[in-house]
Amino acid sequence: MSHHIPQGTLMGHPKGLFLLFTTEMWERFSYYGMRALLVLTLVAATDAANPGFGMTTAEALKLYAYYTSLVYLTPIIGGWLADTFIGQRRAVVLGGALMSAGQFTLFVATPHSLSLFYVGLGLMIIGNGFFKPNISTMVGDLYDQGDARRDSAFSIFYMGINLGAFIAPLICSTLGEDPAWGWRYGYLAAGIGMALSVVIQLLFAQRFLGDVGLEAGAKRSLAASGGVKQPLTKVEIDRLRVILTLFIFVVMFWLAFEQAGGLMNIFAQDNTQRMVGTFEVPAGWFQSLNAMFILIFAPLFSILWIKLNKIDKNPDAPIKIVAGLILTAIGFGFLVAGIFEMQTTGDGKATMIWLVLAYLFHTLGELCISPVGLSLMTKLAPMRLASLVMGIWFLMPALAQLLGGLIGAYSERAGEYQAVRHFAEGLGIRAEDAGILVIFGSIALFLCLFAVVLWLISGKLVVWMHGAEKGAPANTGQALSEEMEVVGDHEAMRKSHQ
Repeated sequence: MSHHIPQGTLMGHPKGLFLLFTTEMWERFSYYGMRALLVLTLVAATDAANPGFGMTTAEALKLYAYYTSLVYLTPIIGGWLADTFIGQRRAVVLGGALMSAGQFTLFVATPHSLSLFYVGLGLMIIGNGFFKPNISTMVGDLYDQGDARRDSAFSIFYMGINLGAFIAPLICSTLGEDPAWGWRYGYLAAGIGMALSVVIQLLFAQRFLGDVGLEAGAKRSLAASGGVKQPLTKVEIDRLRVILTLFIFVVMFWLAFEQAGGLMNIFAQDNTQRMVGTFEVPAGWFQSLNAMFILIFAPLFSILWIKLNKIDKNPDAPIKIVAGLILTAIGFGFLVAGIFEMQTTGDGKATMIWLVLAYLFHTLGELCISPVGLSLMTKLAPMRLASLVMGIWFLMPALAQLLGGLIGAYSERAGEYQAVRHFAEGLGIRAEDAGILVIFGSIALFLCLFAVVLWLISGKLVVWMHGAEKGAPANTGQALSEEMEVVGDHEAMRKSHQ
């Protein structure tokens, strides 16, 4: 059963893509605006000019870790509820409304009530669980199976994510960190952004999305099978194998990528020469490089995938992920080069170019993995499990956040081992820099090893995908014939109702 999608395109894509782009942009504005303020609000003294809750740094970072992990865990539940009961579109509106309420609760609570502040964070976590997996699923539903524009669409959609992330600190942090306004007004701005996301979806979804996301995937799947609930087919099981296999490699990518907010941030602050004339570049400004590079390069990657597809040279998704792992490893290689430069400078610090190059190559790696992976999940997931599978995709960063934080924190302990110090000194590296050398170097090495392993098994994964990335059959008869050869008569019957 195909979707009814309103006619008309913009830049070669359904107009609904740009509605979802805008909806996601304002949601990411809300999330990143709040995230930029959260720890600062928690550690700000209660008697400061801009009062907060007076937590210790350790307490604030612990709460932040719990919050970010839960934000990436709840999409599994929200995805299942959307697939089984309420449909993606209702889930997106419900999630957006809960997150907007959460932001406004933070506005009211700060700095007066920590208990109410926790309630606001809880609303944000629950709301994100409904919103995040389902809007991504709807992007995939705008395209037929085998449509070459899907990877391009997710690259465009990814621009919306990063446009919101880029704008958010400029508004929310400017308001929140200014004592004349206070932290609470940063949350108010984030709440208004989230409310805009919901209003846009309510006003324009029917016009531009048609019936996309209205019916729960499980109900659509049941109708497609003639009212008979079917078990997972061989094709569906194989495709789920691909998802679970890629889970390992994508977690490795996010584990490396998430060093941006931790160890790379410390490297920017403590080990990077940030003076431009008499002006010292704030360490936090480097965090904006990723979003800026995505806004620059995402359109180019979108065009690249379409061009390669036209000449039948578009790599399969596993190979794109291999490329992403290697590009990210190169980024860590630049950080290692920066550590070597630190040994030769008078102040013991590296120039900014190494961080800039690292963020550039990490972004290029991200563009080969994250939007491609989002697209692939929508291609491989069984209809009745589409949003649940998307929730599993967002579980990857949750696990990576935890592991990446532990690995980044281990840099201090790593430098205490005599063997590590001797190894570093043999390379001409000071003992105090041995820890970050081992962590950055090890991450680069393991990314390369994972890339080689994925390249070696990529052929088998492509077989298990059963043509999910290829063009649609020429006609219904061909489609039924191909399906019967693989999964039997009952699966063919299910397809004939689509």
